[in-house]
Amino acid sequence: MINIKAQTEERMKKTIKSLQDEFNGLRTGRASAAIFDRIRIDYYGQKTPLNQAASISVPEARLIVIQPWDKALLGEIEKAIQMSELSLNPSNDGKIIRINIPPLTEERRKELVKVSRNAAEQSRVAIRNIRRDANDELKKALKNGDLSEDEEKKTGEEIQKLTDKYIAEIGKELEAKEKEIMEV
Repeated sequence: MINIKAQTEERMKKTIKSLQDEFNGLRTGRASAAIFDRIRIDYYGQKTPLNQAASISVPEARLIVIQPWDKALLGEIEKAIQMSELSLNPSNDGKIIRINIPPLTEERRKELVKVSRNAAEQSRVAIRNIRRDANDELKKALKNGDLSEDEEKKTGEEIQKLTDKYIAEIGKELEAKEKEIMEV
């Protein structure tokens, strides 16, 4: 039943990727184009990701420059950034949008750490749920006679090792994000 193990690992990898995406969307005191990954703009009637309608560059540690491919989108981009939960104030000069990233307050840093920890805990729960689903599949295969007891036990142990590995990975991701957030 290598198939169950492979499917389980694939689902766990997706959980880690999802956590990384969520962490990238958290604004730290440092400029990063990734914070705009979730922002969508109205581009000729279609909700389009900002990075598909403009180039986003980071020329300095606390400055982001957004240059739309169509100048008519400047106002739409500016509005989308202001409406987002990023709490950023874009300045539009008619050609490009500049965004200064202000340093985070101590209170905001602590708030972001809490959000990060919550996201990490949700990912840990998701990993454990994936393990439970895999163990249920193994029991079902054993009951149907598709698997011997030894194979079921061995695969169960391998799935537990995967679970431990990915929970540790979540811990590393969280530690790195907390360090990044608390940097002054």
